[in-house]
Amino acid sequence: MDLLEAILLGIIQGLTEFLPVSSSGHLEIGKAILGDNFEPKESLLFTVVLHFATALSTIVIFRKDIWSILRGVFKFEWNDDMQFAAKIALSMIPAVIVGLFFEEELESLFGNNILFVGCMLIVTALLLFLADKAKDTDKKVSFSDAFVIGISQAIAMLPGISRSGATISTSVILGNDKSKAARFSFLMVVPLILGKMAKDALSGEISFDSSNSLPLLVGFIAAFISGLFACTWMIKLVKKSKLTYFAIYCVIVGVIAIIFSLYNH
Repeated sequence: MDLLEAILLGIIQGLTEFLPVSSSGHLEIGKAILGDNFEPKESLLFTVVLHFATALSTIVIFRKDIWSILRGVFKFEWNDDMQFAAKIALSMIPAVIVGLFFEEELESLFGNNILFVGCMLIVTALLLFLADKAKDTDKKVSFSDAFVIGISQAIAMLPGISRSGATISTSVILGNDKSKAARFSFLMVVPLILGKMAKDALSGEISFDSSNSLPLLVGFIAAFISGLFACTWMIKLVKKSKLTYFAIYCVIVGVIAIIFSLYNH
């Protein structure tokens, strides 16, 4: 992978992480178009690094919220911030289980599996279409909602299923306020990604080969900067409730991915 490819993939990750169109799916499509020949584990490493970049951009955008939550937690009282943190922790359980016990199966789905990505993008489109039909409310995410949204996040570990699309759609379908759903969706992934990075680092799975370290760094920077822009933009878009447009986009890209995969076989 050269630097230009790393920049392009970084921008793709940064823009699509927050938009409900599946960043992992777009990364796999981008790698296939660019002729990337990474092995599944190498491909997953690059994906994880770019996800860490967008997690960092989330921290920057929501720094006031995160600081408020942390202050509330360290008061050791059952206040709103402590309850929000508990809901975040609860939402992580399904994804942690999948990550611990089905990691190899998950890795096998990465690495030019474009037919699968195309099919999953169409599933994402269906979720977005259903969510757009839901009525807007002022309801907050409950503990039971948090766990169900967490199941959606675990399913969204599949390439082609949008994490933000699946979690926001699930939350809205459950009757939650769209702005609150988006805030919860963006914040719930931060500890999960940081935990994944820590796990991989401790297990030795992340090793920076000298030939790949610079592309990884450049991709990280590109994803971080574009992520800052996309996160800010998405917060505004969610309030306008126009998820159907993203559903149409996912269908188009999904169909193109399926045709591309069948044509190249």
